[in-house]
Amino acid sequence: MSGITPVSGLSAMPTSALSAMQQAHAASAPAAASAPAAASFQNALTSAVDAVQSSQETANTLAVQAVTGNLDDIAQATVAATRAQTEMQLASTVRNKAVDAFNQIMNMQA
Repeated sequence: MSGITPVSGLSAMPTSALSAMQQAHAASAPAAASAPAAASFQNALTSAVDAVQSSQETANTLAVQAVTGNLDDIAQATVAATRAQTEMQLASTVRNKAVDAFNQIMNMQA
């Protein structure tokens, strides 16, 4: 078998992305506007991107195993692919919202 752990429960958002968003929110709190907060925000974003990349690599590995016939349970590949797609959509949406917020701030200054 591969290094995939069984899904114990499905949530609306992947746990790695949810954890990264909670860390980012905690880092961006007004009371924590110092340099360490910026570093922890950067770490949260880095870990979120790493989690997305890891889930995509896992989905790709399981897809190859499914195509070659080396995977016993095709549901593992399906769940991994869906999880990777959802995490990528979440990351893309967060990026788009950040760019929109940046553009709105820049328009205020003009």
